[in-house]
Amino acid sequence: MHAQLIRSFVALTLALFAPLAAFAQQTEERRLALIIGNSDYENVTPLDNPGNDAADLSVALEGLGFEVFLGLDVTDAEMFELAEKFATAIETADVSLFFYAGHGFQVGGQNYLVPTDARIQKPEDVTDQTVKLQSILDRMEAAPGLKFVFLDACRNNPFEGTLNAVSEGLARVGNAADFMISFATQPDNVAYDGTGRNSFFTEALLSHIYTPGLDVSDLMISVRKDVLAATGGRQIPWENSSLTRQFRFDPRPDTVSPETLLWQVAANAGDPQLMALYAERYPQGTHLDQVIAFLDIGNGEGNVLSRDYAPTERNEQEERLWQLAQRSRMRPLVQFYLDQYSDGKYARDARRLIATLPSDTEGGASRLCERLATHPRDATARTPGVPFAKLQQNAINAINACQAAADANPDLPHYTALLARATIAAGDVEGAIRLYRVASERGDLRAMVSLGLMTEAGRGVPANTVAALRLYERAARLGSPDAMINLAVALFEGVGVEKDEQRAVELLKEAADQGSAIATFNLGVLARDGTAGDPADALEYFRRAINAGEPRAYVASAILLDEGRIVDRNPAAAANMLLRGAAEDSGQSIQQLTQRTSDWSRETIAAVQERLKAAGYYTSTIDGLSGPNFTAALETWRNGGFEPNVLVE
Repeated sequence: MHAQLIRSFVALTLALFAPLAAFAQQTEERRLALIIGNSDYENVTPLDNPGNDAADLSVALEGLGFEVFLGLDVTDAEMFELAEKFATAIETADVSLFFYAGHGFQVGGQNYLVPTDARIQKPEDVTDQTVKLQSILDRMEAAPGLKFVFLDACRNNPFEGTLNAVSEGLARVGNAADFMISFATQPDNVAYDGTGRNSFFTEALLSHIYTPGLDVSDLMISVRKDVLAATGGRQIPWENSSLTRQFRFDPRPDTVSPETLLWQVAANAGDPQLMALYAERYPQGTHLDQVIAFLDIGNGEGNVLSRDYAPTERNEQEERLWQLAQRSRMRPLVQFYLDQYSDGKYARDARRLIATLPSDTEGGASRLCERLATHPRDATARTPGVPFAKLQQNAINAINACQAAADANPDLPHYTALLARATIAAGDVEGAIRLYRVASERGDLRAMVSLGLMTEAGRGVPANTVAALRLYERAARLGSPDAMINLAVALFEGVGVEKDEQRAVELLKEAADQGSAIATFNLGVLARDGTAGDPADALEYFRRAINAGEPRAYVASAILLDEGRIVDRNPAAAANMLLRGAAEDSGQSIQQLTQRTSDWSRETIAAVQERLKAAGYYTSTIDGLSGPNFTAALETWRNGGFEPNVLVE
């Protein structure tokens, strides 16, 4: 009877939310979602985060034009009734989405989701008191359009000692067309409940779902990259996709990164609070020097560059600030929006959003350890990573926080690896080596890579290239992009291992597929130079590197488009790349345009001038030549004046 989802049920207290009008105008698709989060179990171990995960994702999806059926802590009867309502509703949906967070398990290759009132004491109870995942998939399969399933339900067996037939994690499922089925971790593996308000998987999903123009396949690469970094490789999200077309949760045109958007909003507002937030969130940011100069000039007192906005400018600033607040999910930004626009266009949505965001103290020692000691190569959407010099300044606080986090999370050796990094920052190399070895033996990828680097350099241990390569091999096999890159370099150079350029390229491609910007950029350079791969692939590699967060790829792409040697010459596209780079990189693009103007065709420089004139920043003749007005226009563009609507080809 469960398989058909037909049953007589008690009345439910459930929420059906309509999509926000502002976003609904962006797409004509009918989007529906069923969101279930079960935390408060009656007969098995309660979970901390599924209720938060479901509630927070429902708010995000409503803002993205979804009609949401939300069920929190639902019983067996309630869960089936809600699924039946959803199945009926999606008969006319263009996009259907099912998200479940809570206990789940597999028996004999079948996956079961656990209602809050389940009491399973013998095998026969499984089919009577749980929801078979396949029954929901069958109903979704009959619906038109695209179907998405997100399962954050791969926790430990809740019936251990009672039901021995249960296997770890969830089983691999999905072969119908137009589905993407995403698991919080690999099939047959266990996911973690998280150390803050949300699970690692849901937090990563929330962090990227509002990225404009991001295809869902690329979104899941970003999610996987964040979860791998946050757990040290112990949890790697996995998906099975049979989608027949692209899909973007936020279909608005791609724009600058959250970092650059924050800089532009802060520069336009001339607000020291936003400037300080940028410095805290992006300690190695491309605009950090400008932020520090601003704060030094103003001494942090008052809005030294603030000005009165014309109504149109105020509206534009509100739109930009709100887009950034949604996308970044930084609580101080949402609060800043509410402070500035208490009766604004998005005030109601901002109040709903801020209620889902963790406070600075939520997550305790674990979150503090991450903020103080995360390696920059392990940066995620929520944690920027800390330069070693800054970590040295806070080493004792980091050690205390990370020791407490390691003690509180014995199943996550990543906190031991963070403790090791803090320990070496305090000057105790021998102690750090011991900690890295412990974390490495327990499977933490960052520990393996860091220990490999120290072994290769002979820091704290005798130099041993072969031993270092063994660590890289192990970490690469388990999914570390950094280890793949280090191993590829050794294979290219033949250092400690026989040269093998073919395998080196394969490793770089694998790292690139996992979202490594460095690996993707390197593949572009290799292709461009004819060292490996087809030169015609170079531009696509550079574009992928840009999407992965490598700003150097803007100039590299522009050179190809301006020269026309490898790809078709396109001055307009080259100009767009240079202007995007001027907003995003550390100054290379502006340096190229103003100090090395002769290296570029006049057509490309003229196309840059045309776009700056369309934005209202350039008032001189469009002649393809540099000059003071051109330089000033570029600086205005970089310092808060970026206008994506003028970047047309």
